[in-house]
Amino acid sequence: MLKKGTKLYSILTGSCPRCHEESMYVNKNPYAIGELFKMHERCSHCGLKYKIEPSFFYGSMYVSYGVGVAFAVAAFVISFLFLGLNLVNTFFAIVVTLVVFMPIIIRLSRNIWINLFVKYEPQELREAS
Repeated sequence: MLKKGTKLYSILTGSCPRCHEESMYVNKNPYAIGELFKMHERCSHCGLKYKIEPSFFYGSMYVSYGVGVAFAVAAFVISFLFLGLNLVNTFFAIVVTLVVFMPIIIRLSRNIWINLFVKYEPQELREAS
């Protein structure tokens, strides 16, 4: 399922979308809040510039909305339908879920956004070009 060369691999691991060899982030832990947004400028293997243009990752806010809604729906289904909580407790479960997973949602949305614009090119294909 998580093989190198797939978009899903790059999205879930936060690795370079072109070569999948290096993490895009200075600190892989999204819960290091002070370093949540710190990214390497370029990939040390393939030289891909991560911030393709100024304010490139502003577009990931739209993706973040969708990912946040998916997390909220999952929290609703689990708390209301499976656990049988009332609506007030379900609301609190959704809020807590979104707060706890906020760093992961931010990183996932950035990873999805950059993977929309950069395709995987293994080393062999880059050298042949």
